[in-house]
This record gives sequence, C-alpha cells and structure tokens, in this order.
Amino acid sequence: MAKYDTAKVRNVGIVAHGGAGKTSLTEAILFTVGMNDRLGRVDDGSSTMDYEPEEIKRKITVTSSLNHGEWKGHSLHLIDTPGYGDFIADTKSCLRVLGGAVVMISAISGVKVQTEEVWEWANEAEIPRIAFVNKMDRERANFLRAMGDMEKALGARAVAVQIPLGAEENFEGVIDLVTMKAYRYQKDASGTFAETDIPAEYRADAESMREKLVETVAEAYDALTEKFLDIGELTEEEILDGLRVGTLRNTFTPVFCGSATMNIGVSQLLDYICQCLPSPLDRGNVTGINPKNNEVEERSPDEGQPFSALVFKTTSDPYTGKITVFRVYSGVLNSDSTVYNSSKDCTERIGQIYELEGKKQKPVKQAVAGDIVAVAKLKETVSGDTLCDADKPIVYEPAKSLEPVISYAIQPKTKNDEDKIHGALQRLMEEDQTISLRRDDQTRELIISGMGQVHLEVTIEKLRRKFSVEVELKIPKVPYLETMKTAVKVQGKYKKQSGGRGQYGDCWVEFVPQGRGEGYVFEDKIVGGVIPKTYIPAVDKGIQEASLEGSLAGYPVVDFKAMLFDGSFHTVDSSEMAFKIAGSMAFKKAMETAKPVLLEPIMKMKITVPEDNMGDVIGDLNSRRGKVVGVEPKANSQIIRAVVPMAEVLSYANDLRSMTSDRGLFTTEFSHYEELPSHLAQKVINEAAAANKA
Repeated sequence: MAKYDTAKVRNVGIVAHGGAGKTSLTEAILFTVGMNDRLGRVDDGSSTMDYEPEEIKRKITVTSSLNHGEWKGHSLHLIDTPGYGDFIADTKSCLRVLGGAVVMISAISGVKVQTEEVWEWANEAEIPRIAFVNKMDRERANFLRAMGDMEKALGARAVAVQIPLGAEENFEGVIDLVTMKAYRYQKDASGTFAETDIPAEYRADAESMREKLVETVAEAYDALTEKFLDIGELTEEEILDGLRVGTLRNTFTPVFCGSATMNIGVSQLLDYICQCLPSPLDRGNVTGINPKNNEVEERSPDEGQPFSALVFKTTSDPYTGKITVFRVYSGVLNSDSTVYNSSKDCTERIGQIYELEGKKQKPVKQAVAGDIVAVAKLKETVSGDTLCDADKPIVYEPAKSLEPVISYAIQPKTKNDEDKIHGALQRLMEEDQTISLRRDDQTRELIISGMGQVHLEVTIEKLRRKFSVEVELKIPKVPYLETMKTAVKVQGKYKKQSGGRGQYGDCWVEFVPQGRGEGYVFEDKIVGGVIPKTYIPAVDKGIQEASLEGSLAGYPVVDFKAMLFDGSFHTVDSSEMAFKIAGSMAFKKAMETAKPVLLEPIMKMKITVPEDNMGDVIGDLNSRRGKVVGVEPKANSQIIRAVVPMAEVLSYANDLRSMTSDRGLFTTEFSHYEELPSHLAQKVINEAAAANKA
C-alpha cells in the first residue's frame, strides 16, 4: 500500500437499488484507474466485484465487495454494495464506515424504494453524496426526469454539474457545466474521450443549466454568496470550491451522468469524487465510549493517535477461514501485532494485513487512519466490534441491524447434515447478522429467519457450497395453542390394587378459564388433610405435563386455573407417582367437557408502501383477516399499522413485493393470541389427525 496523505484518501460506497448499475460502475472505475486490464461485466460473469457463485448465477450483488485504486494522487477505497431488499442490510453496515457515497440513479426507472431507504440511512449518518445518472445510452433515458425523481422521492436538492451529450442510442459523452467543455467518448467501452467545445445545439441548454448551478453553489458559504450577489458570476475555482463545501455540508447533491457499461463519463466522475467527497480529515473526529469509565471520548484521523478501528464485515470460508474487514479511524496498525477487542474485552493477534481486491487479497505492511483493510483468523471478533489500543480503549457504536422479515423451517436431509448444520450456520451468521436461527420448542422445528425468500435461498446454497450441508426449506408450522371455554369440576382417580403394593391417587379439581395471556395457575384448596401435603405438588405436575398436549389437535393448553379442592389417599398404596397420574387424568377428563378451543398467534405489522399501492395493500390485509389499526403519512408513502393472524402472513414478504413492485417494506412482531374461528379450527384439527395417522 503506497503511503498517502490522509487528505488524499476517499472511502466511497456505490449505493442504490438493485439493477441501477452499481457493480458496472465499480468495474468501469477499476478499469479506468488501471486496477483491471479489462472491463468486467455482470452479464457474462466476468465481474471482479460480483464473484460469489450465487451472484454470478443471479446477476445481482448479494454481498458488499471491496477494492481500491489511485486517481490523480488520491487513494480510493471502493465498496460496491447490494441494492436488492433481501441483501440491503449489508449496505447499512457499510454506510457506517463510509466517508462519502455515489448514489446511482437510473435514467430509465429513476428512484426505487431501496434507494430511498439507503438515502435515509445516509441522512442519519450525515454522509456527503454525489449522484450519477446511469444508463444514458438506453432507450427512454431522460436525465432531467431522473433529477426530478431524485428531488421528489428523496427530498434531495439536486444540482446538475453535467448534462448529457445526446441520449439513448445517440449518447456519446457529457457536457461539464463548470469548465463549459464537452467530453466526447469513443463508443468502444475503452473510456477514451476527446475534450471539445460545446456543440452549438447544446449551448443554450448548457448556459441555462450553468446559471442554475452557479446560483446554487453560491449558497455554499457566506463569502461566496456575497461575491455572487456583488458580481453575479463565480470563477471556475470558486464554483469547484463551492461544490465541495456544499457537498460536504449536505446543502445540495451534485448530479453527474454517463453509462457505466459503455464507460462513458467515468473519468469525469472520478475527478469529482476526488473534488467533492470528503477525506477522513473532512469528516473530523469520531466519538466512542471509554469502556473503563463509560465516558465519551474522541479520536482524530491522525497517525499519532492511539489505534482504533470498527469491524463492519466478516466473511467465512471453510478453506481460508474467517476474514475480518474493518475501517481504521485513528493511529497505525502493523502486521504481526496484538490489538484489544474492546467490545469483547479480549486481545486478538493480528497476522498479515490485506487490502481486498474483490475476492483477491493483497498483503500490506501497515494500515493508517482512513484505510479499509482485512485480516484473517481472528478468534473472537465479529462484525460490529471495535479493535483498539489496549492502553487507550474505546468502543464505537456499530450499525443497527435490520430485523428479519421471513421465516422458514429448515430440515437437514441426512443425519450427517443434521450433525453439521449448527456449526455451518453459525459460520454463516458471523458473516451475515441478518440471519437468525432458533428452535421452536412447541413445534420442534428449527426456524431460520432472513430478509426475504431469495436471501434464505442464497443462504441454503452457501450451506451446500461452502460446508456440504444439504437442507430443505419448509413453511413453518403455526404454533397454535388450546384453551378451555367453560369451568368444570372433575375427578381424577388412579387405582391399581391387585396383589402386592398398589397405586392409589384420587383428586377432585375445578378447572376455570383465565384471561388471554394470564397463563396457568394452580391453587391448593385442600382442607382437613384429605390429601397429604407431600402429594399436592404431584397433582400440579401431572396437570402441567398433561397440558403440553391438548385434546383437539395436540397443541399446548394455556390460560386456565386448576383448583385442587378434594380427594382421598391410601396410607400404603398412595405415592407421588399415583397422584401425578391422577392429576393428569383429571386434566384430560376436563378437556372433554370444558369446550376447548384453538388459539392462533396474532402479529403486529408495520407496512410502508407507496401511496398508490395503499388501497391494494389494505384490501389484501382485510382478506387475510387482518385489522388496520392506523395509517401514518410519510414522504411519498404511507405507514400502515395492522394486526394479522400469523398463519396469513407466513409468506407475506413475497406477496408484498408483488403488490408494490418491490417498493413495500414491513416488519412484524408477536402481539397476542386470539381464538381461531371454528371453520378454520376444524381444518387445523383435521390436519393434525391426518398427521398423527401418518
């Protein structure tokens, strides 16, 4: 790694919705800066950045990938981020460590919901952005419409720094409104261009757009505003300075254009990445918590400061082991050294430090403030952890993870797969923290949760490819419950007295329904010692064990009170086991006459949808027996809050995407249990009976 002045370092993420051309732009940048000797393409699987087999197969970015390069004395650390909703949580983790971002806008389809989501995250993190309107060479491409969509959907204050030279099949370059020059490209994807005067037919549009640019840039800071008001014009240097200051302060968003696949406009974009986006020095000091005293501390991006870094990505491979990727915020890290993990309160041995070049790793001796590097085989460290100097500990706040939206039951195909599945999934969960795994005690299923159908399918493919574990995904069983509707008094009597020592237990129990969610209560109402105190807990235990399997469909029985009020015992034959069996018998007899019913889990849902899809989504919720409890307006969208039976939304992620053209988002959490309507209950009972026979 060449030694760069921190002021010349740029940590840049390429962000947007899926299909906007992020990976193609990254490939064009790598080719233009000389990192690659050919232009990698997503469509033919030759991309440097989309190298995972699952990405090549689907032609989408599944996981963020990193690379670097040099442009006119600047060191660029590039992160190509996912844009599809199933994988966008990775993008949020990357945004945590970025200095700036290039937001891709499609000249055809404009802004989609994932771009809106990433834009909001960038707002929260105050990340400076520039925008690149891509696909100007495609049919129906429209630069001004894309800018208008930015302003409407993102609330961005977009300012054109370039306009296209031609459009669709006639697109051949860009017109720079700062230099007032045209850059005409050869259409061979070589990135070769010639600087020319602006053609006469574009002159008027260029001058008009330049006026808007200068007026906007003049607002960057007071001295520039005063000069513009006095003179009515700014020099080229002043415009560039205003562009930089306004971008760093997020006053406006400069907009550029081109074609990533044709490598048109990429050289000029690189110039403006270096000009407008921040260095670590521009981003200033970072704050964290000293774990020794819980006080806020700062670190500046300076080699003289104590070392500190934040881990934002982990990859796992059965051959190379775990790769930990982090951004250095302060100080210096050398190969073959020891660092302190302040999040885990442990030390880690650093071996070789690497710069990542897609799937390749380039060894480097040292990493300094602003660098993004990787190391292998750390034992305890995971994404979100802070690495630092043990004598000057600090903990940085990691990116907040997103909650999974879809769950499936995961079933190993063989005994060998069953033995390996937990270890393999644990490795993948270190790599992708949006995957969660739990065992449902009630249904006895292993439940895997993720961000969408494709996310889980890719996870299963990785299990097979990386760890040779074969599994199937199935719709999970709904954890129904059973309860009693009426109070009953029953006798449970267990008598086995036929020669030798017998068994005798006799109890009278009143069963009373409880309120929903109040659970099980046992009351001892025995008087006069008709049942000795030593046997009473056995009755309680017998009832509890029997209640694990109800009489309707075998689901646990909840929300009832059992009051033991009478009974009898035998001085020789009675035992705890006999009274436990008697308690169990009493419960089973009660379930025959207490009008048992099935209860189903109800979920709270928060659904964010475009305004024009709201009617369809609400209608669909009603058809799922859902109840809308509130609607809140949000910029260009609506937030619908509803309660819906779990059974109706097990595959809701796929259905919502279909209804909203992939623009809807939702979260769910458990709310409560309600009685299942009788016609549906009968269906569940019949299915349970059929399963038992099988």
